[in-house]
Amino acid sequence: MQLTTTPTGARPTATFWMSHAWLGTHVEPGVALVVADGRIAGIRTGVDAPPPGATVLRGLTVPGLANTHSHAFHRALRSTVQVGSGTFWTWRELMYQVASRLTPDTYYDLARAVYAEMALAGITAVGEFHYLHHAPGGAPYTNPNAMGEALIAAAGAAGIRITLLDTAYLAAGFGQRAGQYREPDQHQLRFSDTTADAWAERASLLKGSDHALIGAAVHSVRAVPAGQLATVAKWAEERQAPLHVHLSEQTAENDACQAAHGCSPTRLLADHGVLGPRTTGIHNTHLSSEDIALLGVSATGTCMCPTTERDLADGIGPAVALQRAGSSLSLGSDSHAVIDLFEEARAMELNERLRTHTRGHWTAAALLRAATVDGHAALGRSDAGTLEPGALADFTTVALDSVRTAGPVPRLAAEAVVFAASAADVRHTVVAGRHIVRDGQHTLVEDVPAALASAIAVLHG
Repeated sequence: MQLTTTPTGARPTATFWMSHAWLGTHVEPGVALVVADGRIAGIRTGVDAPPPGATVLRGLTVPGLANTHSHAFHRALRSTVQVGSGTFWTWRELMYQVASRLTPDTYYDLARAVYAEMALAGITAVGEFHYLHHAPGGAPYTNPNAMGEALIAAAGAAGIRITLLDTAYLAAGFGQRAGQYREPDQHQLRFSDTTADAWAERASLLKGSDHALIGAAVHSVRAVPAGQLATVAKWAEERQAPLHVHLSEQTAENDACQAAHGCSPTRLLADHGVLGPRTTGIHNTHLSSEDIALLGVSATGTCMCPTTERDLADGIGPAVALQRAGSSLSLGSDSHAVIDLFEEARAMELNERLRTHTRGHWTAAALLRAATVDGHAALGRSDAGTLEPGALADFTTVALDSVRTAGPVPRLAAEAVVFAASAADVRHTVVAGRHIVRDGQHTLVEDVPAALASAIAVLHG
């Protein structure tokens, strides 16, 4: 049975035979998928055996996963920040120390290894929330986008797509009086362009490519003065680019915003034109009912990062209420306490079970949607995240015979993958029809663990 094809006229460049594939609503056995020019050109079901010359993918093949929120350099903090206790704010001081040691070259090395780790976890696209712009002390590099371009190059070298969300980070927080903001401290000088206009001028020099899109971000309401929020929003609007923002991750941010502006961070963003269907709020943890309504009615998305939110003791965001209000959900690994989108997906459901004492807020299909099509949409890629003709040929195959996934009948493969699999069960990752991970091995980065260890050791000196 042939489901559909596209009359692109492009010559097929590869055929993949999938023992089982997730087609958005169900698990389909025996699927042949044809790739041409990096896109899916046709799909046939009911193919009991691999066609001659086809690449065989045994397991459950799903659309490539979208990691909607990443800070690549935070990967160097893994385990280091697990010593002792503290809060988000004490964790931030350790983060600043690592940030202070990065150069364009060392950032490329680290990001290449981190993005390769993502590919091994089935991630085919990442949203990099990038604010580490300048040299220590705040002086611009000769190439003012040397750090951002290092990230773009690193993603290309690791074989995945990137949406570089160039971030405006201009202040250290709210000042003592209404309308005042504190100047960046010594650590934050690397992040700041001093004004939103200067940020926009620099960000406008960034160039996209086949694997890279350029978007924008407001770091947070405490880091971009209210009077300059519209400049960032306008920049994104003119380019029809994704716009992301850290939102209400901490109650202290809410309290400070209320004291400074007499409203919540969500209301402040709404009043300055930041919310909208191309905008994604990251975390959206501590929200009032009015905040939830504002996000929903504006169709602003929500990116939940459960492993980071629990690692930093941030809290559990109102994901169910947000989705019901009209905010689409996506997932991110954020600080990379772990890089595992299956863990992020089930954590969203399991966190909600703990809070409500009720099971079954999202089906496996709904969680896969958050990890794929809705995540890619949040990154500006409406043509990714599905296995259908015309979509980007980005997909990943998860083993159904590991100690975690063996046993369930094939029709329950999606449930097995979402609620039991880990990143270690990923066997293949394909981007634009190109095999990036084959049989659990990265094809472009020879030894990913060694690359990670080497890049991180430099930063800890």
